[in-house]
Amino acid sequence: MATEGAAAAMWEARAAAGLGAELLAWVRESALAAVAAAERVELFSAPGDRVLVISWWPAGAEPAALPEPPAALLARPAHRWAFRCEDVDPAR
Repeated sequence: MATEGAAAAMWEARAAAGLGAELLAWVRESALAAVAAAERVELFSAPGDRVLVISWWPAGAEPAALPEPPAALLARPAHRWAFRCEDVDPAR
């Protein structure tokens, strides 16, 4: 569970047509090592050949960035966002 001040980094990429499985494999094999120091890492896939990584970092930590995938795998450049936890409601 996140604590106040903790950080989350989101990374989302859309694969070139029909290459969703290849992009997902690239993330597993080549990109996840970049966030190995995170407290938690979640990897998702979605319709439209999209891949999402959310990494959770302790308060005060600077989230590591995932590398850019090979251009041939992408429909567009990956998107990145960083967030800080502002409030935690343990009742939810």
